[in-house]
Amino acid sequence: MHKAGFVNIVGNPNVGKSTLMNQLVGERISIATFKAQTTRHRIMGIVNTHEMQIVFSDTPGVLKPNYKLQQSMLAFSESALTDADVLLYVTDVVEKPEKNIDFLNKVAKQTVPVILLINKIDMTEQGKLGDIVEKWHSLLPNAEILPISAKNKFGTDMLLNRIKELLPESPPFFEKDQLTDKPARFFVTEIIREKILLYYDKEIPYAVEVRCESFKETERSIHIMATIYVERDTQKGIIIGHQGVAIKKVSTEARKALEKFFGKSIYLETFVKVDKDWRSNDRELDAFGYNPE
Repeated sequence: MHKAGFVNIVGNPNVGKSTLMNQLVGERISIATFKAQTTRHRIMGIVNTHEMQIVFSDTPGVLKPNYKLQQSMLAFSESALTDADVLLYVTDVVEKPEKNIDFLNKVAKQTVPVILLINKIDMTEQGKLGDIVEKWHSLLPNAEILPISAKNKFGTDMLLNRIKELLPESPPFFEKDQLTDKPARFFVTEIIREKILLYYDKEIPYAVEVRCESFKETERSIHIMATIYVERDTQKGIIIGHQGVAIKKVSTEARKALEKFFGKSIYLETFVKVDKDWRSNDRELDAFGYNPE
């Protein structure tokens, strides 16, 4: 008997969805930083054993969209409600349960098993946790509730065992040696974007997109050319920095992370270009892979 299924991770921004996904998959598939809206795509991470395949799916945090990029991000999150075999709704100990109640109402109507994960329990005391569980139980009465700390790996093994119990019988959906549905180039752009998120302040990271223009792999090394797109000339100046210091630092940090990810020597060239209002342009969003099928 072989089990297989899609386990989709949804929730509001910054509750720890990407950290959880990386713990469950055992690989660094999703960017996880302290900034909101880090995940922009729906990213799959695949866990394989001889008798099972779990296809985890990390999604952008649910938010009310202000521009077309955010509309696409919300569409990725909502699509995760339609094809799940098990749905993981992630919250944390500080979030107000009523936040984004419209999306929560959609979760409440799900007919598939829903596991509500209260993350970051290391940040609260036991008494308060009981109140939080009670409140969530009233909003999602059919959901199983599991307190966890994704960062500290507390409760994640228990969660994995419960998911295995809930998976339907099915042949695998992907090859057994496949780790994700995304190509190598996708992880190049995500890793560079992660370094930008960590290195720059304020609106800069949200105005940035990265495209991998060239990816040439040999047995021992990979030559990569990537373009960082921003919306304004002033942002381009900030990304490059005085005498190119800022872009050099980002490129160095990205190269180190890429070498770790691919296990090969990396030669990375980065360029910065202005693409005005790419976040609101359908054609550009399509080219960056933001329009869900």
